[in-house]
Amino acid sequence: MFTSLQLDRAQQRFDTWDVNGDGQIDRSDWQAEAQQILKALRVPSVSPAGRALTEAYLGMWSFFAGEAGIDEEDGSLNLDQFNHIAHEHIVEDSSSGFGRVVRPVIEAMVELVDTDGDHQVNPPEFKTWLDAINASNIDPAEAFRQIDTDGDGQLSVDELVQAVRAYHMGDIDVPLLGH
Repeated sequence: MFTSLQLDRAQQRFDTWDVNGDGQIDRSDWQAEAQQILKALRVPSVSPAGRALTEAYLGMWSFFAGEAGIDEEDGSLNLDQFNHIAHEHIVEDSSSGFGRVVRPVIEAMVELVDTDGDHQVNPPEFKTWLDAINASNIDPAEAFRQIDTDGDGQLSVDELVQAVRAYHMGDIDVPLLGH
């Protein structure tokens, strides 16, 4: 069962993905969020990095559509369906299932903001990430500290994947997939 904080986080996630505000999330909503991030980062959607982010977001959509048993191209999820899938794969499944779905998005985002090419995210790159997802009410330095679990001053893909789950579990207050 969701805690009230986890339920609130799932609602926020649903509302963020419901880009067109119709009370349903579908493929176009997930694609639109990827496009919003690319626009914020001034990255062309046709670039390799732009395509990677879009494909990663659509991969998450494919997972949710498959779990709901709906058509990937023209189906949609309501909040109850979304909450059921989120609960099953985020709250109940502490294994790597959730990470496998989120990892491609995190890897694509790292590729987009990693200006020094080390495949990790430093504090200035992390600020760029937060700006791209419109997380303006987050203190970047404090958020970075919450996610940098090994204290090395860099955020690895693994730390970032773990942070997405930790956010949805209510363990940290840093949304990484849009806000």
